[in-house]
Amino acid sequence: MSAPNPGPNRVVRVFDLPAGYAELRAESVAEGYGHLQRLEVDWADGTNRFDEPGEALFAAFVGDTLAGVGGISRDPHTGDLQTGRIRRLYISPSHRRSGLGRLLVEHALASAGGHFRAVRVRTPDSTAAAFYKTLRFSRTSSDTATHQLDAPFG
Repeated sequence: MSAPNPGPNRVVRVFDLPAGYAELRAESVAEGYGHLQRLEVDWADGTNRFDEPGEALFAAFVGDTLAGVGGISRDPHTGDLQTGRIRRLYISPSHRRSGLGRLLVEHALASAGGHFRAVRVRTPDSTAAAFYKTLRFSRTSSDTATHQLDAPFG
């Protein structure tokens, strides 16, 4: 995994929803996505705080502007505590194709190391599917995931 980028684009682990989250959520909703709304609800009610071993939530910034979020948690669909899932990944349209999505996933995978033996994701979007393929994820025939990456993640 690459080290955190010290330049103007940076990814940091967060322990609360970061400043600028409401604007990012509104942007995602305007695009027809609901997963940042679910992140906010799950965070508020404690359903998923990305705080179990191997779990983490990350925020991507361009300068001081929140440009994206994403995390890794246990996969709730497998019942296997050693299977992680990339969750709630979203990059603002104005910052896509800048490498921030890759940085978010790389940070999530670094967090997964030693905790999960596989990481899964579900995306019906062909552009996102191609993105995960560049990160070495393989298609899977699971009903609850479209792609999987087996350990080691580094």
